[in-house]
Amino acid sequence: MDNVKQLRIAMTPEELRLWYQLRGRRFFGYKFRRQMPIGPYVVDFACIKAKLIVELDGGQHQDREAYDLHRSEFLNANGWEVVRFWNNEFRENEEAVLMVLLQHLRRLLPSPWPSPTGRGNLTSCRGF
Repeated sequence: MDNVKQLRIAMTPEELRLWYQLRGRRFFGYKFRRQMPIGPYVVDFACIKAKLIVELDGGQHQDREAYDLHRSEFLNANGWEVVRFWNNEFRENEEAVLMVLLQHLRRLLPSPWPSPTGRGNLTSCRGF
């Protein structure tokens, strides 16, 4: 758990910016966690209900392709989908990255909000 705390403190500027977009259900109501342990790994961001992991990779990942592949295979085998973006890709075109992320989320979990005909109602989500 100390490792997770360290990773949260040492987030990159890109990770901080993405976390600002994702936290508190700001991103179309989807709930994310940051620096979440899954098995032996700690993922950057995870939407548990959609079983989607979002990774922002910096230049150090160019030398770690085999590790990242093995890591993704483990996560996929455990029911998670992993989507990766380069830090510079996010920095240069944040909106496009967020739209790709939204497409993945909508495919995996069409709506995080309760159905207006089911239990609960949308008026409880006014803060969004």
